[in-house]
Amino acid sequence: MRVTTKGQVTIPRSVREILGITPETEIDFKEDSGRFYIVKTNKPSVSGKFNKLRGIATAKMTTDEIMSLTREAV
Repeated sequence: MRVTTKGQVTIPRSVREILGITPETEIDFKEDSGRFYIVKTNKPSVSGKFNKLRGIATAKMTTDEIMSLTREAV
């Protein structure tokens, strides 16, 4: 395996399948007596910057009403 200039390594498909690593899976590296191990974390997988905010808005407005607040009146 070769490390890129950005410090990236491709995890072989067979290893990803055994570990159940899919896109957006959070992993961590654990060290034990000078050996490092890849482990999946229990952190929830969040895809996209705003997914963790999904569903917390409390405004009782339609999308059109919200959009009209962001536009200048002509």
